[in-house]
Amino acid sequence: MLDFLSLLVLAVACSAACGFRIFLPPLGLGIAAHIGAITLNPDMLWLANTWTLALLGLASLFEITAYYIPWLDNLLDSITTPTAVIAGTLLTSSMLTEYDPAVKWSLGLIAGGGVAGVVQGSTVAIRASSTALTGGLGNFIVATIEWLLAALIIYLAIIFPLLAILVLCAILYGAFLIIQKLRMRIKLRKRESFH
Repeated sequence: MLDFLSLLVLAVACSAACGFRIFLPPLGLGIAAHIGAITLNPDMLWLANTWTLALLGLASLFEITAYYIPWLDNLLDSITTPTAVIAGTLLTSSMLTEYDPAVKWSLGLIAGGGVAGVVQGSTVAIRASSTALTGGLGNFIVATIEWLLAALIIYLAIIFPLLAILVLCAILYGAFLIIQKLRMRIKLRKRESFH
């Protein structure tokens, strides 16, 4: 069993990955528990069940694939934004089962749901900018980067939790810079189209 800080860092990092893809973090945790890389709380052992892993794998495959369909990716963003916050909250809270409900749900909502929402909001802004600049043709690049980053964060969260948080901070900073640059390009295009 992990100590509180390690468990919280693992939970928050995996919740952040929910902002990229909702089903990959529980799948990653389940696989890690199934092969013995981590020990889950007794209430979370269902994630390591073979049937659960199969269903989460299928759901992850559908979610990843759906983001490669140009009109569907933007539609999914409207659904996954609140869902990512809920998933991040539940993931963090469910990993803190041995702690006071006020602590686990507060941390779940603020840390887990909050970080999932920030990550998801960044992906929405980048995809919207990509759609505006490329008519949706560049979104497959965004989709690929998102699921690869989700997988990286999950892997690091399981193997090196503190490194996962540092990488996540770098990703969010990079996303901020990308969003700023894309917004400037969109403004320039709008000005050029008026002249």
